[in-house]
Amino acid sequence: MNTIIADFIDGCGPLAVELETELTKRPALSPDSGGLGELDKCVFLEGWLRERGFADLRRIDVPDERAKGGVRPNLILTIGGRDETAPRLWIISHTDVVPPGEAKLWDSDPWTVVERDGKLYGRGVEDNQQGLVSSLIAALALSKSGATPLRTTKLLFVADEECGNAFGMNALLALDDAAPATPLFLRGDMALIPDGGDGKGQTIEIAEKNLVWVKFTTTGLQAHGSRPDLGANAFLAASALAVALHGGLAKTFDARDELFNPPRSTFEPTKKEANVPNVNTIPGEDVFFMDMRILPRYPVKQVVAEIERIKSEVEAEYHVRIGMEFLQRVESKATAADAPIVRLLAAKIKETLGVDARPIGIGGGTVGAALRNRGIDAAVWSPLDDTAHQPNEYALVQNILDGAKVMAALMEG
Repeated sequence: MNTIIADFIDGCGPLAVELETELTKRPALSPDSGGLGELDKCVFLEGWLRERGFADLRRIDVPDERAKGGVRPNLILTIGGRDETAPRLWIISHTDVVPPGEAKLWDSDPWTVVERDGKLYGRGVEDNQQGLVSSLIAALALSKSGATPLRTTKLLFVADEECGNAFGMNALLALDDAAPATPLFLRGDMALIPDGGDGKGQTIEIAEKNLVWVKFTTTGLQAHGSRPDLGANAFLAASALAVALHGGLAKTFDARDELFNPPRSTFEPTKKEANVPNVNTIPGEDVFFMDMRILPRYPVKQVVAEIERIKSEVEAEYHVRIGMEFLQRVESKATAADAPIVRLLAAKIKETLGVDARPIGIGGGTVGAALRNRGIDAAVWSPLDDTAHQPNEYALVQNILDGAKVMAALMEG
């Protein structure tokens, strides 16, 4: 790659720390996670870019009365390219983060970046601020060097990735549906999503498992703990359902695909809501959630049919009613292993970092699924240690700079 650009990026370690610090102290938590949304972080980003001469900025605010300012903002920076016939490149990172979890498990304040041994600790520093900061540094490097990208490049800072994309990517695609004559995304566009990877940058994610999140509400009959014969224990029935789904679905949908890790479908009970506040009452209502990651060979409707069958058996056995609410229900096409974005990205990783990268599939969900379903090839890549959602989440400064180099190389052509 251009040595002037590479040298500039090598000197951006302090800038990476500064940006991570500013972004982290603006917690972009979804209202679904008890926060106020992404507005403060988005306003900072827009101001930072404008101060450095980036003028082609568009903010798309999606209404959400629960959030600060009543909106969930999505920000797009466009950098014009030399060749208007070349496929456009999107680099897409998300501004929202997850809650810190148990404070006692953190060695420092999650919202204050701490630098130690080349690592930056704080909530969101890796997921997804590492990729976000890399894209800012890459854009700044080209600007400072006076270079114009070969292809028009669009940096998209999207909201609501952690809680389902309703106010982020899905809302942006809905705008395209509403105004097909002036779409944001064009067929032939390529997308890099720096929201997953490994410590050496050796894996390019091209496929995601189908994603199903379900809320189960079990309604029975409340009774005294000493008289279970007079009630219908909603907690007991819900527990039976969780166990039956966990084991039964795994047995029915038991195929393996070594592209993924783990190479099988998973059906995990996760969140559990409180029921009765005292020990000696049999609960009449119970709520729990499941996170299902399903190999793409199985259509979601086929899995849902089996869930319904198992649910009906539990209802009959325990004399309860069970409601289902789908919080996410996403099927994802794969990007071909030889798609232009995959070949170009692999070449730039080799050229820039000397690393041979290979295609893989993942169980996690990214905004890539929605793009692939629209016929837009997306590749998920980043050199990262995968500490997302954990206490003491961290990002390596060197990983931020390495990611920026590859992004700049992609922009160059």
